[in-house]
Amino acid sequence: MGFFDHLQKGGAFSLQAKKPQIRKVVQTRAAPPSRSSSQTPSRSRTSSVAPPKKTQEPDSRSASGEREHISSKRRLGTPLRNRKRPTPEQRLSSDDDDDASDTDTSFEVRKRARTGDSPEPDLQRRVRSVKAFSEEGARSLPMVHAAEITSIQKAGKFKPAFENKSQPADIFLQYPSAASKERYQLVVPRDDDEFKPLDDIVQVVEIVSQAYIPEDDLDEFSNESTGIKRRLRRALALKSEAEFREGVSDYNNAIDRLRRSGSIAKKLDATHRLSLAHVERILNQIYSRTVSPRVESLRQYENGTDNVYGELLPRFISTIFKETGLKSGQVFVDLGSGVGNVVLQAALEIGCESWGCEMMQNACDLAELQQTEFKSRCRLWGIAPGKTHLVRGDFLKEQSIVDVLKRADVVLINNQAFTPQLNNELINHFLDMKEGCQIVSLKSFVPVGHKIQSRNLNSPINLLKVKQRNYWSNSVSWTDVGGTYFIATKDSSRLKAFAESMS
Repeated sequence: MGFFDHLQKGGAFSLQAKKPQIRKVVQTRAAPPSRSSSQTPSRSRTSSVAPPKKTQEPDSRSASGEREHISSKRRLGTPLRNRKRPTPEQRLSSDDDDDASDTDTSFEVRKRARTGDSPEPDLQRRVRSVKAFSEEGARSLPMVHAAEITSIQKAGKFKPAFENKSQPADIFLQYPSAASKERYQLVVPRDDDEFKPLDDIVQVVEIVSQAYIPEDDLDEFSNESTGIKRRLRRALALKSEAEFREGVSDYNNAIDRLRRSGSIAKKLDATHRLSLAHVERILNQIYSRTVSPRVESLRQYENGTDNVYGELLPRFISTIFKETGLKSGQVFVDLGSGVGNVVLQAALEIGCESWGCEMMQNACDLAELQQTEFKSRCRLWGIAPGKTHLVRGDFLKEQSIVDVLKRADVVLINNQAFTPQLNNELINHFLDMKEGCQIVSLKSFVPVGHKIQSRNLNSPINLLKVKQRNYWSNSVSWTDVGGTYFIATKDSSRLKAFAESMS
């Protein structure tokens, strides 16, 4: 099951789409600025690989579908959830292809309003993959089919979904592109934390109807009485295999017809951003097919060092993209990228050039698997992501990372568990970053109350203008409580003004 799976709660068929939840923020006083060490969680926490918590007040967590990010030899990193998530100086790979009110006043448990999930539309972004809708795209992709999870990797953990079946039966699902169908098995997990293939099918149909179907054709999918989505849910409620197969067959035929008519391509061409639910569905599919079956390997880290594994979750990452104004024509870098979740999310959600660097070998191996599946899944969904580059090694020494930092627009550094020595070493790299580059971190690189003075005139932190932001519960994998993060913008104007005043 994927770490971002907030749609698969509680039983085999928890298939109702999650309704928007508006959570009121109640604050009796402003949260005081935090010193860099004040929000540090216990480094021995292993919640990033523990089963996900159910969505409850006040410690709820939410992320869409079966999704699944960050770790680092240099950091306690990014998203994952109920998934189970050094070889220096070596490039890993490079992708050159195309509700209710919450009245608790404690800062740590305040909930954020769940509106405006994704950044504003980027009119320069081309969402549709032309190749995915061409004859060349009409072929089988080198991907992990859902049936491989249930029939090979986790044999014995699933049972037939419908009555009077002694053996699992296959079913095929068409995606919006010209690529061949994905193979599923009609099974349900014996353990609720395992992958739920029938939920995945229903959620694919839900996302496709939201993002790919022209308004004139929506009734066939969304009619409350006769729509395909309603029929699939009713078939599951009645445990009718015949009705479920009929619904999937009608969906496949409708998608094939709309693709051939050009309606789906036209809809995508008018789209300039992907919703967070859409992004999470794709990422979660990737994670559940690559990382989840091997997540135990991520437990092998060293407590009390920079090699601690943890993740920033997708909704939090999407907020960071929005706060920094990241656009498709820009460059994103994740220092300590773990299994590559955030790197892939940036390339998919924003469409930008996206880089990551990681030292932990197990995490790098899983990142490589994710990147391979990412390329196929994007083609399957008909999406053109930004270029992704994952590098093995020490991000302070790896030359390709040193070079890309000089042109980066947004740099993410999950330095929550970094040692003071590593944080200090990082500061020197800020000198080479371009003006306006934004550095997002969980600990501030600039001490509270820092002022430019004659005695510290040569300090690199004088180049940073910092703003503090709050993140809410269920934003990171190692704790359910909220905290603070920092966005430091390289701005040399204050230092120049001070130097001029001294002359």
